[in-house]
Amino acid sequence: MTGEPARVRQMWHLLEPLHAVLYYAPAAFEEAAALGYDTEERWASYFAWRAAPLGAVGAVEVVRTFHSFAPAMVDGYVPDGWATAAPDSVLAARLRAVDRAYRALFGDRVEGPEFAEAAALARRAAEAAGRDAPGGLGVAKVPGVLGGPGAAKAPGGLGGLGAANSALPWPDAPHLTLWQAATVLREHRGDGHIAALIGAGLDPVEALVSFAAIGAAAPAVFASRGWSADEWGAARRRLQERGLLAADGTATDAGRELRAKVELRTDEEAAAPWRALGEAGRERLVELLGEPWLAVIGSGLLPSENTLGIGKV
Repeated sequence: MTGEPARVRQMWHLLEPLHAVLYYAPAAFEEAAALGYDTEERWASYFAWRAAPLGAVGAVEVVRTFHSFAPAMVDGYVPDGWATAAPDSVLAARLRAVDRAYRALFGDRVEGPEFAEAAALARRAAEAAGRDAPGGLGVAKVPGVLGGPGAAKAPGGLGGLGAANSALPWPDAPHLTLWQAATVLREHRGDGHIAALIGAGLDPVEALVSFAAIGAAAPAVFASRGWSADEWGAARRRLQERGLLAADGTATDAGRELRAKVELRTDEEAAAPWRALGEAGRERLVELLGEPWLAVIGSGLLPSENTLGIGKV
């Protein structure tokens, strides 16, 4: 892959780890526990951290905007999690968590000029994402998303996670601005990815089965999304009937072609912020993100294999 799609995907690969520390850093679990969440496993805090920009939404809204999780799994955490802590309290706590996590990872560099410059560039791109609504799904076609702390309306309808995060106030500290920009950009990309999956005729569990089939991650990794063996098996059979999976569960040529089209469409949907930043700004941001990216990857906080297929797609 070359050209603009390759550059857009590179930015996702660089920024995703900077966002994802929220879900794995010890400081984040400590902040979640202080709010009253059970931190024996990660999902209670995960759903709270990620859904809070949408407001006190119900399980249906989270299923639709997150897309890949089984409804039965979401029902175990939403909306009961808002009785533990209201979205505004969760949003304040997640910035505290990121502040502590970034200071632990990067030390005094969070106060340095490179972080400030990276934050300014990433914010410019994120603000462009806030003005852009992904086509297809446009997340306006995800019905039932309610208003809340980040209740922004994208053109044509209610926003999803990208629009909701882009509507939040920007933190003052550059390292928190960088994290929020990374979050806006990854959720904007995610909204476009949902549009691409729907356009390809892949429902949530079929999206995971087809992704596992091209080797993005082992099927066991996708078990974290809560689908039962029967649901996974039924999706596999549906994809086989469409000629997308072989008998052994691996992707056929048609299946690989479809997934490649999905990823390309995702890159296209995610391109507008980087066009707005310009090539010189994007290249400078790549340079500035190198050390933080290495620090996060080298920390061991993040799993080596994940459902996003980073490094494999």
